[in-house]
Amino acid sequence: MFTLTQLASFVAVAEELHFGRAAERLRMTQPPLSRQIQLLEGELKVRLFDRTNRSVRLTPAGRAFLDEARRLLHQAEHAALSARRVSAGEAGRIAVGFTAASAYAALGRLLETARSALPDVEIVLREMVTRDQLRALTEGGLDLGLVRPPVAAPELAERPADREALLAAVPNGHPLAAGSGPLPLDAFDGRPLIMYSPVEARYFHELLVGLFRGAGVVPVYAQYLSQVHSILALVDGGWGLALVPEAAARLRYAGLTFRALELPDPAPVELSLAWRRGSDNPALARLLEHL
Repeated sequence: MFTLTQLASFVAVAEELHFGRAAERLRMTQPPLSRQIQLLEGELKVRLFDRTNRSVRLTPAGRAFLDEARRLLHQAEHAALSARRVSAGEAGRIAVGFTAASAYAALGRLLETARSALPDVEIVLREMVTRDQLRALTEGGLDLGLVRPPVAAPELAERPADREALLAAVPNGHPLAAGSGPLPLDAFDGRPLIMYSPVEARYFHELLVGLFRGAGVVPVYAQYLSQVHSILALVDGGWGLALVPEAAARLRYAGLTFRALELPDPAPVELSLAWRRGSDNPALARLLEHL
């Protein structure tokens, strides 16, 4: 098979129609240039040039081959450039996992940063609960995750990404919907509450259980769900109250009122960035520099 050196030699001679000028352009002497053309013609089994002592002309086969040779050289140059850009983290692909609730605010900020800082990097999004994200990060199915802490796996790195408040989601017309001040947690004592699943939404389940236990409050758990939008739909349907991350208020349910809460920590909802230690994805390293 012919080489890129042979193609470059052919294109130079074809464009200059002079071996001396082509050799000068390629910064080589004429004998090795002539040898490259001979090798190429031998590989193709056609004559590419008609040569006399006074002129060099392309044969019909040479004219047909010239466009293809230029295309192959351009593709090779593009491939080399792409490889260098990927190695530098300027191009490539990052698989990002996110929880449903993180999509309301944190994910948008991450995507905006990626689009601004790394416009040629492809971001592939996958909505997954934290447990599944951690598994995918460990196994190499994800490069980066927006997860709920803690990240216990030693092979994963973690750093804080966001903190936000909890809000009470209350149907319009409910007694707790009136007023403007923060609601105390004891307002939920004995009231029906749409609770987070202890498996699929373990972080929020444990957060709320801890808050209620610390306040001596015992709500009546009406249903257990994992997704915030589903929880809000049940609240809107009158099945109970709910505590949701502040960003969920952006869903703008017309039938709901969102009330602030009196809590020991005004922003108890944490979100972390997690990734595999020693990842060999240059684009991920560049993105982390900007986040």
